[in-house]
Amino acid sequence: MKKRYMLLAFVGVFAVGCQTQQQMVQSQQGMAVQTALNRARFDMNCSSATGQVLSTNVSQPAVQGRFASAYGVQRFEYTIGVTGCGKRRTYIVVCPQGGTGCFAAQGRQ
Repeated sequence: MKKRYMLLAFVGVFAVGCQTQQQMVQSQQGMAVQTALNRARFDMNCSSATGQVLSTNVSQPAVQGRFASAYGVQRFEYTIGVTGCGKRRTYIVVCPQGGTGCFAAQGRQ
């Protein structure tokens, strides 16, 4: 019985590790849109604003530390277009891979 649970746990970990980069980007897309909407609704003073993903990008981590102990966090970048109350804004949202939060910065005007 214990071996069965160990096998199921191993298969679960292996399946998560097999996600493609595109699947990982898509898995955090909802959180990115919500982060942009929260910021836009405040900036635009418009609670009915809606958003859509305009583009996505994967940013490779900057190498930190010596070669043997180098580390960094891969980031997913989303360009989100937000419209509402007669206004339009663009936000760049950055989400760290495996993270639980994103950061939204206003794009160029």
